[in-house]
Amino acid sequence: QMCEKFTVCQNSMEMLLHNNLNLPKVTEEDGFCLLKRTGEDKCLRKISSGLYTFQTYLKYIQETFISENQNVESLSYSTEHLARTIRQMVINPEEVIIPDAATQESLRTKLKSTKAWTEKITIHLILRDFTSFMEKTVRAVRYLKNTRSFSV
Repeated sequence: QMCEKFTVCQNSMEMLLHNNLNLPKVTEEDGFCLLKRTGEDKCLRKISSGLYTFQTYLKYIQETFISENQNVESLSYSTEHLARTIRQMVINPEEVIIPDAATQESLRTKLKSTKAWTEKITIHLILRDFTSFMEKTVRAVRYLKNTRSFSV
């Protein structure tokens, strides 16, 4: 939708130049669940922490992309629920990193300070990386569901 409504598409050079958002990612180095069973807990911590971190970015989108407010609000709620559920699956749930209020406010201030013409690109980058993060999360949870005795 972003590409169609605002001509902010994946090939935009500006997008590459302004991608300093430091969005959460799940990588092989994080002990990604699909690679080895010994990394499951590390993977779940990383996923849950990433989902909690994305909450701040989704809140920014909700405040900025007004026409899609309800959709983003629903997405944010579902993301928080998933983050809590996965956190409960971690051996030591207190090891999951949840950004504190000061960190969230600092990030929100940084995001709001972007110029109006980069807002659309910022939203697109957040949604693109969130989609990638969720694809890996779904793969990991499916894998764990098939190899462990838990239900999601």
